[in-house]
Amino acid sequence: MPRSYFWTMLFLILHQIDAAYWNEWEMFHVPGGVQGFLVFNLAAIAVVLAGYRHVLLATPRAPLYACACAALGAGTFLIHAGFALAGLEQFHLPLSVAIIGLCLACALWLLRDVRRIRGRLARQAA
Repeated sequence: MPRSYFWTMLFLILHQIDAAYWNEWEMFHVPGGVQGFLVFNLAAIAVVLAGYRHVLLATPRAPLYACACAALGAGTFLIHAGFALAGLEQFHLPLSVAIIGLCLACALWLLRDVRRIRGRLARQAA
């Protein structure tokens, strides 16, 4: 799970760097504009990084953090797919599209790892 979490986290952070270029706060009508965007990222990145620590240390909370990270990755893809279908032109550069697609791919990989670990823990408890 550490590898899948790392890659999901990495692509989420890369997406947020790209999102700053595209002024994503305008797409979401974030209160406070770029300042609100930065506050959101402060909280979101802090949670994702804290989760990575839990994953590396294999704490009992690791699967919960992994599911949250995976939800962010899948949500990023779904939200931006919706924006693309609605005709918004941001995030259409090839690397932007690739990063968003990789957020989904790594999120699915992470969810598979969580399922595998939960299955292993259930077998050990039985």
